[in-house]
Amino acid sequence: MTSLKDLTPNFRNVRLLLAREKGHPEGDREEGYDVLAPLTGEGRIDAEEWKSHRASCRVRRFRTGEEDLIGRLRRKPGGQWYFDYAEGDRDDEIGFHLGEERFVTGEYVSIARNGAMHTYQVARVERP
Repeated sequence: MTSLKDLTPNFRNVRLLLAREKGHPEGDREEGYDVLAPLTGEGRIDAEEWKSHRASCRVRRFRTGEEDLIGRLRRKPGGQWYFDYAEGDRDDEIGFHLGEERFVTGEYVSIARNGAMHTYQVARVERP
């Protein structure tokens, strides 16, 4: 379990909510992610700080009618970021260019889940 004393000043809680898409013309405030990760001053994932605080970089996926999934923010050898919930890669959710995206309120990020890409809007970014 991560405690506040384990986190550096660059850590932020980021709330991502499902943006408009087919089947969700208004988006969905009940589907999204809470991500705990270090961010740079520009709002991008701080890869260097992530390396030394991997165990503290967490994600929670929430969806109506499903149990929350708790996992970790991880990075593949080529630099691709993903959410990892269990051993193996069957449940991994890949971030599309997540390393270049800015986690700033109002911006959008895309995450692949079960072979389909979904867009999420950054609803808030705050200190833990």
